[in-house]
Amino acid sequence: MQAKLMRQFYILALFIVAGYLVYLLSPILAPFAIAALFAYLFDPLVDKLETWKLSRTLSVVVVFLLISMLMITVALIIIPALERQISYLIKNLPVYINWLKDNINPWLQSQFGIEIDLFDSAQISQLLKEHWESAGGVAQTVISSVTKSGLVILNWVMNLLLIPVVLFYLLRDWDIITERVGELIPRRYYQTVYKISHDSNSVLSAFLRGQLSVMLALGIIYTVGLWFIGIELSLLIGMGAGLVSFVPYLGAITGLIGGVIAALVQFGDLIHVAYVLIVFGVGQLLEGMVLTPWLVGDKIGLHPVAVIFAVLAGGQLFGFVGVLLGLPLAAVVMVLLRHAHQKYVNSDLYGQPSTAQQTSGTDD
Repeated sequence: MQAKLMRQFYILALFIVAGYLVYLLSPILAPFAIAALFAYLFDPLVDKLETWKLSRTLSVVVVFLLISMLMITVALIIIPALERQISYLIKNLPVYINWLKDNINPWLQSQFGIEIDLFDSAQISQLLKEHWESAGGVAQTVISSVTKSGLVILNWVMNLLLIPVVLFYLLRDWDIITERVGELIPRRYYQTVYKISHDSNSVLSAFLRGQLSVMLALGIIYTVGLWFIGIELSLLIGMGAGLVSFVPYLGAITGLIGGVIAALVQFGDLIHVAYVLIVFGVGQLLEGMVLTPWLVGDKIGLHPVAVIFAVLAGGQLFGFVGVLLGLPLAAVVMVLLRHAHQKYVNSDLYGQPSTAQQTSGTDD
């Protein structure tokens, strides 16, 4: 009994020390965490290419090229388009605020007897415009944030160069690393650890690979649909709605509200409002009938509240590294809690109802 308690104490101490090391090293862990996240996401693709008779190294090179093309596309197309739409929103912000004043405030006052005191639209627009122009947009904001000192520039460049290097080696040796880690597990705990890691991987796959794919697909569907009906802020509203769609119905609701307001302000008729409703209705149908069953399947994903809490708590405790590690740790913790609950229910401490109690309950 004492030996068992000592083993549990050592395991607990090991987790505490590991957590403390992550806390101490969090300023330099960001490139490693990003590389590990990408390696986890793209390892199945590398494994798939290996089944096509490609070597592991060549498969990693092909995946690297795909990732590079994706990042270049985002940098050359999506970021400038997003910058233009943010500038358009800031320029036309007084129109939106005045529309809310003229339409929403009277309705709230007549229905609920309340009135929202909105700030002066011209003042807000001028303030945002000055900050946006002084920053020079998205690209200039990023550049200005890293050009304050030579040390910051050097650290930023080193991190950027370190990510692809670490990612390459992690992807190439991912299967070897997981196998070596498995060999370190004591044989008496191997089956339990394997079951927990397998369940954790199912949860992470359901969210990171499945749900993120659903979010991206919904963002594209909403963006293309809003662009097709002529909404100027189609990318901003569509991708924003897709990115928050990991919370059920939140993405559709926020996108729908933004799309309806944009349609009313821009066109001033109900036909475009109907078009917006159709776009988000089609998106919801595709999510429920095609995207989620195909990309997520019947895997158990993280609860939306757990996702939000994990991201916020990780960011609060460990900064940017905590944001990256929050979801994986939350998945592991959730799986551990499920196993602990099952073990508790099957233990003598929890107990089982007697035969007489079961008979009495059946008769009642």
